[in-house]
Amino acid sequence: MTIQKGLSNEFGVVSPELAGVTQTVGSLDAAPFSFCIVASRFNNELTAGLAKAAVSTLIHHGARADAIRIVWVPGAFEIPTLLEECAAQQREHALIALGAVLEGDTPHAAAINAAVSRSLNEIARTYKLPVIDGVVVARTMEQAETRCLGEDGGRGAYAAQAAIEMANVIKALRE
Repeated sequence: MTIQKGLSNEFGVVSPELAGVTQTVGSLDAAPFSFCIVASRFNNELTAGLAKAAVSTLIHHGARADAIRIVWVPGAFEIPTLLEECAAQQREHALIALGAVLEGDTPHAAAINAAVSRSLNEIARTYKLPVIDGVVVARTMEQAETRCLGEDGGRGAYAAQAAIEMANVIKALRE
């Protein structure tokens, strides 16, 4: 959706200070798109909550259940490999990575998060496809539960909304 002169959309007013400048923003209409979620089974209670929230959010915004694919992998480190395979298949309009990594006594969590984050960015750029990072990194189980299982859908809902918006922005830019 292209908006001119600071009009508003479902996200609110789009920069009225930039009146006269063409502004492109997405919407939360998921109906025309398909999505692939790659989720880690490690910390399954948390990641299942992320996946449930993401799917619920996608459907709430118009995605059909048969336009959503979930691929489960052993851990967060394995997510990029499967996301890249999904990107190469070119079946979906947006990809979502979901996982939960808790910090321990070693810097292992930070190393995993950095590697996953870099890989997701590389996949997005290589395939010119939205790849949303919904991998939660937390210091404590309490923090992880809040971000993964929160009443508002937590990071899973946010990742789904970001995927929908990005799919719409890319569609608008390509039209």
